[in-house]
Amino acid sequence: MHRLLGLGLLVLAACRSGIKLPETIPVTPGVLAPIPPAEAPPEAPARPAAEGGTARPALIATDWPLGQRVRAVAAEHAMVVTSHPLASDVGVDILRRGGNAVDAAVAVAFALTVVHPVAGNIGGGGFMVIRTHDDTVRALDFRETAPSGATRSMYVDSAGNVLGSSLTGHRSVGVPGTVAGLFEAHRRFGRLPWKELVAPAVGLARDGHVLDGVRSRQIAREAERLARFPASRAQFLVNGEAPPAGTRFVQPDLARTLQLIADSGPQVFYQGGIAELIVQEMAHGGGLITREDLARYRVKWRDPIAIGYRGYTIYTMPPPSGGGVTLAEILNVMEGYAPLPPFGSARLMHLQTEAMRRAYADRNAFLGDPDFVEMPLARLLSKAYAATLRANIDLQRATPSVQPRGARSEGTETTHYSVVDVDGNAVSCTTTLNNDFGSAVTVTGAGFLLNDEMDDFMTAPGKPNLFGLVQGEGNAIAPGKRMLSGMTPAIVLDSAARLFLVLGSPGGSRITTAVYQVLSNVIDQDMPLPTAIAAPRLHHQAVPDTLHLERDGFVRASIDSLEAMGHNVRIWNYKTEVNAIARAAAGWVGVADPRRGGGAAGY
Repeated sequence: MHRLLGLGLLVLAACRSGIKLPETIPVTPGVLAPIPPAEAPPEAPARPAAEGGTARPALIATDWPLGQRVRAVAAEHAMVVTSHPLASDVGVDILRRGGNAVDAAVAVAFALTVVHPVAGNIGGGGFMVIRTHDDTVRALDFRETAPSGATRSMYVDSAGNVLGSSLTGHRSVGVPGTVAGLFEAHRRFGRLPWKELVAPAVGLARDGHVLDGVRSRQIAREAERLARFPASRAQFLVNGEAPPAGTRFVQPDLARTLQLIADSGPQVFYQGGIAELIVQEMAHGGGLITREDLARYRVKWRDPIAIGYRGYTIYTMPPPSGGGVTLAEILNVMEGYAPLPPFGSARLMHLQTEAMRRAYADRNAFLGDPDFVEMPLARLLSKAYAATLRANIDLQRATPSVQPRGARSEGTETTHYSVVDVDGNAVSCTTTLNNDFGSAVTVTGAGFLLNDEMDDFMTAPGKPNLFGLVQGEGNAIAPGKRMLSGMTPAIVLDSAARLFLVLGSPGGSRITTAVYQVLSNVIDQDMPLPTAIAAPRLHHQAVPDTLHLERDGFVRASIDSLEAMGHNVRIWNYKTEVNAIARAAAGWVGVADPRRGGGAAGY
């Protein structure tokens, strides 16, 4: 196992020490060596890197810091990776007590509500992909819905400008789905009693936990928004400022709410005392959610998307997640190139950018809530369609993005956790409040934040949302409709149908490209999981026509070549957090993305 992790960091260590790692074909600025389309999808690597294979040479900047920060945890039986070490510990404790992966996922979700309030939520929604040890895969949609009083133009003024009320405050809130979703997952697959799964979160809220530096800084960044609402100000700020790291953070109102949910299940949230507090909060700030909206909320089981890629099978969410279809298009386009150029080379980054550009253009034009919108999914997911997209990629020049017709992405504050239990059951779950701390509104007397997911709709034709996405008519606001999402929880099987990877990420519109890159790093570049997650990332979403690269990650020669090809390159800071589990030679390896403050735990 130590050899596995050592090999995983070999390439990054070489880059940091200044050793030049070769490319198989030299890069000439502005020129791409032709890469012929494959006649058939290449076979899967004989010895997958996630199980101990050696990474291919890579081009990574010598001062890239994440290779030194990434930590892998190995365990023989089970693994949990989340956005907070305390939540991961909660999940492992449930597994040790005989709970299965779904039990652990439920307990983790409630714990994150307490210890990771920037995104952990009972006032939001999400998607869960579950793979049971009998090889059955299911997809659970507990995405938020628009209130019955929502209207198509509710966030547009008389001049057609988007109002800030789609991002902050009571009118930005969609009907939450998390509590209903967690209960349904437990009802269908859980093993331990519901009350036992919520109990750890109750204790963390009632007795408090030590606030770490990551969470203190998150509160500080959003202190101004939180201070606008009395209940949020009282819960998260001390004299108008974020509590410093080391503070014992106690949340008595949230503890009472969680205890009610533990005792009564979702009924108290959607029809009982908590529902009443939500409706009262809506009345305070002009929000739209009614008692009837809460009582009518329903989760939905959907057929997962299955993507074949070089002998592997990736299961992920269908719409109203836009992530699954977008991921499929990127993978299908990239599968036609073999072998792929080395990681970090301009040739590879150009191909990835062009595949992303085309996939996001389709996402924005065609996708929405399947209960409201007809979508050409069979065509978008097909290998034949990917071949037509690939044929239009110029190997030497960037393709300018076309502004979508009749069209208008989400904040980064989402959280992802991955779980594998001793029986081989797996859960990949992404939940969200949308923006950091959602709407910034805490329900008075209940202690939990509400989402601002209404901004994920097309709030105004031709105008970008929080994540810069300009979306189409399929994602226009309508009462009861689920807003499109970038969340892309994924479970990967190898060519022998064995569980291989469990992964996902927060990051709004950047989620799908992050998941793609980690998958490709493992499968195409033979990177072990720690290296695959620590490697620098790029992102392109069609509109705006900008190629974003993580700061200090890629070599200057590659960036110069990309600009010479016509790419509009911009540098940004970390936007995503892939928390993943991979099969290892003797069990599992878990990696929490070093870009944020997560943790992996196993036994």
